[in-house]
Amino acid sequence: MYKLIAKKNTARSGQIKTKNGVIDTPFFMPIATKGTVKNIMPEELESIGAQIILGNTYHLWLRPGDELIAKAGGLHNFMRWDKPILTDSGGFQVFSLGARAKTNFGKSGVKITDEGVEFCDPENGTKHFMTPEKSIEIQLNLDSDIIMVFDECPPFPASHKEVEIAVERTTAWAKRCLKYFNQKTKKIKRPLLFAIVQGGVYEDLRKKSAQALVEIGFDGYAIGGVAVGEPREKMAEILQWVLPILPEDKPRYLMGLGRPEEIISAVMAGVDMFDCVIPTREGRHGRLFLRKNTKKIIANNFYETININNEKFKADFAPVDAKCDCLLCKNYSRAYLRHLFAVKEPLALRLASLHNLKFYLDLMAELKNKIT
Repeated sequence: MYKLIAKKNTARSGQIKTKNGVIDTPFFMPIATKGTVKNIMPEELESIGAQIILGNTYHLWLRPGDELIAKAGGLHNFMRWDKPILTDSGGFQVFSLGARAKTNFGKSGVKITDEGVEFCDPENGTKHFMTPEKSIEIQLNLDSDIIMVFDECPPFPASHKEVEIAVERTTAWAKRCLKYFNQKTKKIKRPLLFAIVQGGVYEDLRKKSAQALVEIGFDGYAIGGVAVGEPREKMAEILQWVLPILPEDKPRYLMGLGRPEEIISAVMAGVDMFDCVIPTREGRHGRLFLRKNTKKIIANNFYETININNEKFKADFAPVDAKCDCLLCKNYSRAYLRHLFAVKEPLALRLASLHNLKFYLDLMAELKNKIT
């Protein structure tokens, strides 16, 4: 399932074998929350080097529904992507989108018990109930390659006691996820099941969570919470607490992070897998990542960002990044891209998102090469 290829200090490269293909690590997953990476076709993702994408259980369950997707032959067939797919459990969205439901309908309806979570759909106010078993059932209907357990993601800030309760519940839910998963995968081609380490900014709780999940035994381990409110400067510290506890023969996934320099630091610490909305979200706002004139990857110094909406690019007919060979940089100028944003042409979002994703995927390939 996981094969270590090379190691350089604590950084490592390897391969993860899934039912829909082998993925070279370290890698970055473009976010296909609702069954698509915003504005990007699957063929384009493949052309820029994407090995795997991330879909979201919560969103696909509510719209169009996991049963409909199952009838289509799974998410791969539904969206025409034949490479691996990881699905997030929906845990974070169940909790976080309650605030939006409260704004729209007067109450969030989020009620957490040991059994599961009741919540309101922020789009129409409909009540739903998510359990560990339901999350696994949905992800199996989606035919995911890597399935995440359902966890409780506590808000920041939270007291030690509050986070401790969330860690205990996350562990209990992980056991239930594994039991249900094992029951339902006896006669099918088995996906991988990853657990999620929680514990907030508390060292004892992070270690407690990691140790408990490793004792249960999963195909891989994710570190959750770091990118959803906890101070980003705590990331290195949390990795120092958790990574030594996680098995070396299993993949390690840092969820939802991050900026290029953060990814580099995490890879050097021994993390294998990443996802983040930054490249596509920034692209949709006209902010693009460019490599500086350096052959070295240096945190905070090897790249810069530009806002293509700035007036100074109005008559700039140079490529966005002469060192990039993406569809945008090979064919169009900064002036043209700025024009597309100025007149609100959707093509602008597509080209900018493609460029930023290519930047991230090229970064991962370069990191892998430095390790091997």
